Amino acid sequence: MVYSQEVQNMCCVKKGANHPSAPIPEEGKWVRSKEIKDISGFTHGIGWCAPQQGACKLTLNIKEGIIQEALVETIGCSGMTHSAAMASEILPGKTILEALNTDLVCDAINTAMRELFLQIAYGRSQSAFSEGGLVVGASLDDLGKGLRSQVGTMFGTLAKGTRYLEMAEGYVTRMALDEDNEVIGYEFINLGRFTDMLKKGTPAQEALDKAKGHYGRFEEAAKYIDPRKE
Repeated sequence: MVYSQEVQNMCCVKKGANHPSAPIPEEGKWVRSKEIKDISGFTHGIGWCAPQQGACKLTLNIKEGIIQEALVETIGCSGMTHSAAMASEILPGKTILEALNTDLVCDAINTAMRELFLQIAYGRSQSAFSEGGLVVGASLDDLGKGLRSQVGTMFGTLAKGTRYLEMAEGYVTRMALDEDNEVIGYEFINLGRFTDMLKKGTPAQEALDKAKGHYGRFEEAAKYIDPRKE
């Protein structure tokens, strides 16, 4: 290490108080993190790309600094889905510092990793006060039984009003309107259940009927509309 002449000419002042780093909550313990291996936790981060045409939700489960589990969810950009496929293969096995400095193919995923790194390094994890943390595979609980991301897609215009296209329950097939043309419910297809039944050999129409459901005062509607055609 090279010191400048100015520093070399300074007199030495003894260091007195030694202030350690503040402890952060990690998996039910208080930890003074000094190295990457001191970091554990389960948490989420949201990222976006420069043109802001797509976004990513990244979920990581980290044990002793090593990423054990990664859930990558993207929306708004077709190319991001392929980037997510690559990121899900790249991330497990890396330290969080390696992951922060790895090209995760998509700016939105890279930004999500940055935001998540900040949370986990400061002890703002979902598992901060859970003894032992969360098991590897816990991120799948966010997806539900159909293992599909919770997606909401709505479209509205001043001239024609709102159109419900997709809810957490599934693909919206019909909207229910009352006498004043106000929305009072909707019908949906749970695509996860529908696909599972098809794979088991259930006839398509039967599977479609069984995968349908509705929400709100759907049966009391004065009329129904197809949100994609009407």
